[in-house]
Amino acid sequence: MNNAEIGNAMVIKLDAVLPEYPTFKEGVRRAPKRELTLNKREIKLAVANALRYVPEELHEQLAPEFLDELLTRGRIYGYRFMPKERIYGKPIDEYKGECVEGKAFQVMIDNNLDHEVALYPYELVTYGETGQVCQNWMQYQLIKKYLEKLTHHHTLVMMSGHPMGLFKSHETSPRVIVTNGLMVGMFDNPEDWAKATAMGCSSYGQMTAGGWMYIGPQGIVHGTFNTILNAGRKFLGVPQDGDLAGHLFVTSGLGGMSGAQPKAIEIAGGVGIVAEVDYSRIKTRHDQGWVSLVIEDAAEAFKVAQEYMDKKETISIAFHGNIVDLLQYAVDNNIKIELLSDQTSCHVPYDGGYCPQGLTFEERTEMLANDKEKFCELVDQSLIKHYHLIKTLVERGAYFFDYGNAFMKAVFDAGAKDIAKNGEDTSEGFIFPSYVEDILGPELFDYGYGPFRWCCLSGKPEDLRKTDHAAMEIIDPNRRSQDRDNYIWIRDAEKNKLVVGTQCRILYQDALGRRDIALKFNEMVRNGEIGPVMLGRDHHDTGGTDSPYRETSNIYDGSNITADMAVHCYAGNAARGMSLVALHNGGGVGISKSINGGFGMVLDGSERVDEILMAAIPWDTMIGVSRRSWGRCEHSIETVAEYNKIRNGEDYITMPYLASDELIERVCKDVVVEEHHHAHH
Repeated sequence: MNNAEIGNAMVIKLDAVLPEYPTFKEGVRRAPKRELTLNKREIKLAVANALRYVPEELHEQLAPEFLDELLTRGRIYGYRFMPKERIYGKPIDEYKGECVEGKAFQVMIDNNLDHEVALYPYELVTYGETGQVCQNWMQYQLIKKYLEKLTHHHTLVMMSGHPMGLFKSHETSPRVIVTNGLMVGMFDNPEDWAKATAMGCSSYGQMTAGGWMYIGPQGIVHGTFNTILNAGRKFLGVPQDGDLAGHLFVTSGLGGMSGAQPKAIEIAGGVGIVAEVDYSRIKTRHDQGWVSLVIEDAAEAFKVAQEYMDKKETISIAFHGNIVDLLQYAVDNNIKIELLSDQTSCHVPYDGGYCPQGLTFEERTEMLANDKEKFCELVDQSLIKHYHLIKTLVERGAYFFDYGNAFMKAVFDAGAKDIAKNGEDTSEGFIFPSYVEDILGPELFDYGYGPFRWCCLSGKPEDLRKTDHAAMEIIDPNRRSQDRDNYIWIRDAEKNKLVVGTQCRILYQDALGRRDIALKFNEMVRNGEIGPVMLGRDHHDTGGTDSPYRETSNIYDGSNITADMAVHCYAGNAARGMSLVALHNGGGVGISKSINGGFGMVLDGSERVDEILMAAIPWDTMIGVSRRSWGRCEHSIETVAEYNKIRNGEDYITMPYLASDELIERVCKDVVVEEHHHAHH
């Protein structure tokens, strides 16, 4: 077929009009040049692949432009197709569409690309250094066209940012099905994936960017608040109803996810110092009111922190400089650090996620583009030094936890094999705990508590206020300490000014708590008290993600490296009719290290939605609790027992019988095993 015939065979397509080239605003963060590892044949493929989106009459002009983008930026973004007006999540009624879901998803996509929210808005990166809404602006324009045409009898199929098309389905089917970055096993590694993405064949959706449900950094504030508060209770002797007054937390990173840290410290009542090399990120957080003080000098930062600890008052300090310099100062001057972590983007340390000691942020960006080999060497040296400083601080009494950013794996890959428990490979984990192993897993995920969230699509702050109050009424603060924390969180949410972008909220909840809040919101929509609501959760949850270095790191039966749960979570949500279902490779720990599934659910007030909520919301959480119970996580076993009783006749969950350690030891004592050593990559 020729191109004219192909064009005529499509109803929904991009117009044969060349948009004006955009002007790039000063002061907007730009993605660094991505490493290009394509050979000449693959470069030609990449250009041909990008031209697939546009009518032939534009090819002559666009081909050299796309090639130039590929060679100078490492990716083809199709900047010319970027909307010229400001992108932000507008009130739902301002969008065109045939159904409420079609408009709702447009709100969410635009919220992800809002300059207030996105890390690199021009490159469609929402957060996490590489997490994209889609690969290029042609896809964005086409997705918009499809969503405007979407009805209750269609499903839009999304493959790694590419809208494959609208297909007929049922009213109770998902309206959108999304996959991102899935690779066949043998090719499921960062190198092959990087080639695929440069050719326009794959996309890193991170955990929620590519599922269009990112709600700004607020999403991670609640988790960080829970994590550091519970760390204080577990390791610093803070009482169950106490906060972090008088205690110090030191960490690094003020980007998309890590930007939540200073805010969480202040809500938890503690004192925090957060190191960050990129001044633009510090400025963003300071302008938002998410970090209170900016200090350039390590001595000054620790001095101010001590003053506030002595007064038992809360403060968050952004240290403009390298975390390695800050920790070196603490070690040299014998400063006591109680809680210690790291939130740099160590899932992509060699792509700009980690800035080596001794380089300014600007020098890092230049070296990344011009001398990648030297840059990687410096990253390795810096990571190992960072690790040795942490070891010293831990010997002096600090509690260090890996914050799920693949920091310990990055240190191991940099050559410090002694960070692995067995000193050889990572099969038995690391010498420091992941925050999921020590805190989030046993204290929250094992019970089913996870990052439930919603967005008021009207864009009205009063709708958010009404949902906050409705959610608060459903929580019993006297049931468990977790419920009390959640109650306080939602009670103070408005006062803490957490909203960035659209009117969204996060609230850690368990399976039945989520169900009851969702049903209540849908009833409020039905009664005209509020406009439509988009419901979702972070994929980083009880049941959404299989990731041995993070979400499933506290499952010790050997199944932490399997990916059955995430896939079942996704398929089960599709079967039950969630509005959007997403399955991604990667997430916060990088390609090939996790599979994660998520959902989006549009509440339109209908009884159809009530039915979906009753079946899908408990499933979405209990699939994780049941898997954790089968992995013999103690609190999950208790939670499943209680759930089986409450849901008798509706759900039936298998539980594990426990073998005695003494019996296993006795039976296996004479077994002789030949040791096989092989590296785990």
